[in-house]
Amino acid sequence: INAEYGETKPKNTSLIMLGKLTHSIPKTLLSTVKSPFLLFSRSYAISQKLKDRITTEVQNNPAVLFMKGTPSAPMCGFSRAVVQVLQAQGAEFKGINVLDDEELRQGIKEFSDWPTIPQLYLKGEFIGGCDIVLNLHKQGQLNNILKESGALK
Repeated sequence: INAEYGETKPKNTSLIMLGKLTHSIPKTLLSTVKSPFLLFSRSYAISQKLKDRITTEVQNNPAVLFMKGTPSAPMCGFSRAVVQVLQAQGAEFKGINVLDDEELRQGIKEFSDWPTIPQLYLKGEFIGGCDIVLNLHKQGQLNNILKESGALK
């Protein structure tokens, strides 16, 4: 919702109007637009305590995967795919189950400004979700990124 019209914009709202991006959303989502009007809205505000918790996790571990389920028992196909790729690469990573904590499940999306789970962080840097990790793997780039992060065994 545009402030020009006297309305306040909820936190992390993106608006595409007549094919023109008026607020930022990940470019990977632009190709999914089927309508001239599409509004993404997430009004969840992350607490400082949760922000600190996430920051500590991603800075103190070479590789962290925020996922649905655990590495030994993924609870969604996207999380399973990322786990399989990381394991195939020989990476050591910490899996954090967002299904155990609804605040974390919503807060990680706010923290990264990325709308989906799983989310991979290497050396404190957000890498991306399933599609990005799979593409990096297919292009042969993931191995070098994992080496640089210290996540390879």
